[in-house]
Amino acid sequence: MNNFVIFTDSACDIKPSLLKEWGVEYINMTFRFDGEDKEYSNDDMDITDFYNKMRGGSVAKTAAINPDSFLVAFEEMLKQGTDILYLAFSSGLSTTCNSARIAAEELLEKYPQRKIVIVDTLAASAGQGLAVYLAVKKKNEGADINQVAEYINNIALSVSHWFTVDDLVYLKRGGRVSPTVALIGKALGIKPILHVDNDGKLISMTKVRGRKAALAALADKYVELADKAANGPIFISHGDCLSEAQEVAALIKAKTGAEVELITDIGTVIGAHSGPGTIALFFVGTKR
Repeated sequence: MNNFVIFTDSACDIKPSLLKEWGVEYINMTFRFDGEDKEYSNDDMDITDFYNKMRGGSVAKTAAINPDSFLVAFEEMLKQGTDILYLAFSSGLSTTCNSARIAAEELLEKYPQRKIVIVDTLAASAGQGLAVYLAVKKKNEGADINQVAEYINNIALSVSHWFTVDDLVYLKRGGRVSPTVALIGKALGIKPILHVDNDGKLISMTKVRGRKAALAALADKYVELADKAANGPIFISHGDCLSEAQEVAALIKAKTGAEVELITDIGTVIGAHSGPGTIALFFVGTKR
């Protein structure tokens, strides 16, 4: 019996309307701006307004989802007799996955006849979204909860994440680059090419001079690493810079003939750390 729901969180950067279309449930992460008391859910604020606030100097800070929030969200499904497959934001970037495990352990004592399977995608933004998309496809092919979980675990280290940022100040705030590197990079027009590694952590791989070179470098990573035999989908997410996301898609098509399947916004929770002007590319690769 295929009576389970795929569940994720808003760090996947897939619009709620599309998640609904896929039949996926989700839980919101939250953020707040320094100096404000209001806490926002990921989709409470227009995305362009959010990035404009950041461009104006506002600093957004995020919070992981706590176990109590998962208790409430998961129990609604369990009460309906539905098992849960939760595809979580990378444990290398957030404690959210561990919060889900704590909640699941408590709930399974209360609902021992149900299943809650938690998969650490080791992914972020539309890389996590890509894992969700592939899980939905596998479920729709008739796979049961354990088979889908095993499939996502098996491909986790093949979901390539490559991205670049337009301004190093946001990575500096998060401690990803030093103040000196950020200052020199800004003065010289240096753009980092970053990667989410096999531990689900963010690392800087290389640097190029200028924005055009950075966008071309992302397309070159697809050429280098894409698993052509898998013929998997390509997703791009962007921090309020759609035309440049489309430029990367055009470069990939020109180089390989492959079409990008989805271009989506980098949501507020991921965008709080990467900043406006971020471009991220995700695909099934021969390795991460």
